[in-house]
Amino acid sequence: MSRRPLEKGAFLVITIYALYSPTFNQIYIGSTSDMANRFLSHNELATKGHTIKYRPWVIAHIEEYPTKAEAVKREKQLKTANGRQFIRGIVKSKFDSSDVLRAG
Repeated sequence: MSRRPLEKGAFLVITIYALYSPTFNQIYIGSTSDMANRFLSHNELATKGHTIKYRPWVIAHIEEYPTKAEAVKREKQLKTANGRQFIRGIVKSKFDSSDVLRAG
């Protein structure tokens, strides 16, 4: 994987992530260049938006890409029916929830 430099010694990495709310059996798929801050925002800092209703979230899956274009393409794939099925399979194997495959 080639990466493009931002500044001396630094590289841009775009993370595609899937969050899972065990309490509400919900999945959220997104992208960021700062996973730690974004995860904190989903769980604590944000005061509005879709994800605040389903806290707490856990990280179910992450993928890293060297370009925004590649990351956007993959994020769109994961947001399709087949992509969500793929993520639900990961969630089911990691969190052993029998309800995971039934939820949309």
